[in-house]
Amino acid sequence: MIVPLSGCRCGQDASRSIWCRVMTTPPYQPGYPQGVSDKSKVVAGILGILLGFFGAGRFYMGHTKIGVLQLVVSVCTFGLGSLWGLIDGILILVNGGVDGQGRPLRD
Repeated sequence: MIVPLSGCRCGQDASRSIWCRVMTTPPYQPGYPQGVSDKSKVVAGILGILLGFFGAGRFYMGHTKIGVLQLVVSVCTFGLGSLWGLIDGILILVNGGVDGQGRPLRD
């Protein structure tokens, strides 16, 4: 029985196995630099400004929990919570942000 070493799913030493390196390498996204999100900060910001009541900017970025929270706060405060989405959208346009996987949004 082969017991995998820590950090290697294939059961071999990571320095000697080409398959172990292939299995642990994150997938490449064609068209974008590696480490940069495929989501746009402009789109996320505009969605946050226009549809902040629904948490659309956060849903677009992949932050589902925050998007649901924005929607619940907006409904419970009879629309007053939509200011959160408006301010959030402006901050995303100015400062940028990260997607649900922690990669910075592209310009």
